[in-house]
Amino acid sequence: MLRDFTNDDPLALRPGGLTISTLFLLTIATAICSHQFLHIPPVFGLMIVLGYLKLFGFYLKQHQEYHWNESYETPPGDSPERCGFNVFSHIAKAEWDTLFFFYGVIMAVGGLGFIGYLGMMSATLYGDLGPTFANVMIGVISALVDNIPVMFAVLTMNPNMPDYQWLLVTLTAGVGGSLLSIGSAAGVALMGQVRGKYTFLSHRKWTPAIALGYEASIGVHLLING
Repeated sequence: MLRDFTNDDPLALRPGGLTISTLFLLTIATAICSHQFLHIPPVFGLMIVLGYLKLFGFYLKQHQEYHWNESYETPPGDSPERCGFNVFSHIAKAEWDTLFFFYGVIMAVGGLGFIGYLGMMSATLYGDLGPTFANVMIGVISALVDNIPVMFAVLTMNPNMPDYQWLLVTLTAGVGGSLLSIGSAAGVALMGQVRGKYTFLSHRKWTPAIALGYEASIGVHLLING
């Protein structure tokens, strides 16, 4: 039983909530296992669990165990009794501007790789400056662009470096992307959902603390693995 701290009223878990939470954990496990053991893209594992969720949603609808309430809008022409759990109704409320942003940036990175600019950048960063300095700079660039397309660009470059350097670039892209709100998928999505409350400037006040954590994480990684 959950409790609403705004008015101290208990909140009951909706029917099917535990099963859907289990399916969420199964989504992650299926995506990892399908790639690790079956050598297929993780997206196929995600789509399999989406099918599980659709089947469970059909079960809820057939048994009328999931009822519409005041927190949802009833679609035009439908009565509350007819409206049940629908996966695609939640997908329709996704932040499509954010999704198109990532789609466009990844297409741009692919174009840069196709015409050869990523190869030139790889030769400069990893050939002339060295992998350690290059990977640290990748983290800073992630804060300005976004860690997903930057990491996609590094994977497209495919520089020849040892495993601990690949671990380092994974660390720097993840942590460095949080230096600015536009540097991580979570920050971009949150700015789209919580307009006016979480902004670029409101995140800036935490940048010095994140920068200290960024430097400390790199130091610990190099101390252990470098």
